[in-house]
Amino acid sequence: MKQTTFASLNYSTKKRQTRREKFLAQMEQVVPWKTLEKVIEPHYPREGRRGRPPIPLGTMLRIHFLQQWYALSDPGMEDALYEIEPMRRFAGMELNEQAIPDETTILKFRRLLEKHDLATSLLAKVNAHLERRGLLMRKGAIVDTTIIEAPSSTKNQDKERDPEMHQTRKGQQWHFGMKAHIGVDMQSGLVHTVTCTAANEADINEAVKLLHGKEEMAFSDAGYTGVEKREDVKDRDVEWQVAAKRGTVTGLPEGKLKKATKWLEYLKAAIRSKVEHPFRIVKRQFG
Repeated sequence: MKQTTFASLNYSTKKRQTRREKFLAQMEQVVPWKTLEKVIEPHYPREGRRGRPPIPLGTMLRIHFLQQWYALSDPGMEDALYEIEPMRRFAGMELNEQAIPDETTILKFRRLLEKHDLATSLLAKVNAHLERRGLLMRKGAIVDTTIIEAPSSTKNQDKERDPEMHQTRKGQQWHFGMKAHIGVDMQSGLVHTVTCTAANEADINEAVKLLHGKEEMAFSDAGYTGVEKREDVKDRDVEWQVAAKRGTVTGLPEGKLKKATKWLEYLKAAIRSKVEHPFRIVKRQFG
């Protein structure tokens, strides 16, 4: 049984709840922790170092989520567990009563998830949970892509760039890194599918992978023009709403047709805007 320390009792009596505490309290209720633990449990070690009991799986899973939510490095996550009481509480730990996992333990847990490709299974479980609660409708999808920058310098141990990354041109600017392709539920804006490629991969090549098969309608930007004609999409009973290229709209003669086209494109853009929210979280909050 975990013993509550005097410091923890004093913390409990404070009157004001911070934004971090409110967010973590919501995540404690929203995330199906027990379901996710069952996915990882067959791969989780039953013994720690030198035969000691390992840190509980639930604790390590919560620490992993904290690390992603707050864009912390492995050493930064270890420091945060020592310094920030709300994070320590969320992980279910008491200072000086339990061993705080060091950066190596945190790294090994992340590598365990990567080795067994558990991120895909975890996302599927979360989506199933959301669907059961009526939050994921699956009748319409929005697909889009963003570039995730990577260091282009060769001043590293291997004296070369990351071989999984590539350069690409967007507008008049060159970027080096990867692309994150996502499929988002049209009604709720919740992400149901994620794929990753090098930055030079064409957006349209990943289009069919971003559909889960139950959509009746799919929205995308002009980068997916012609997607409905591709062989891997033809057998899908999906109505594609692809944004018109800017030159196509501006090239129309002034009149009712141009006004109607602009209004239609505005409506499409209003629906597609939901797909930008996850990108904003990844780039602004996760860094």
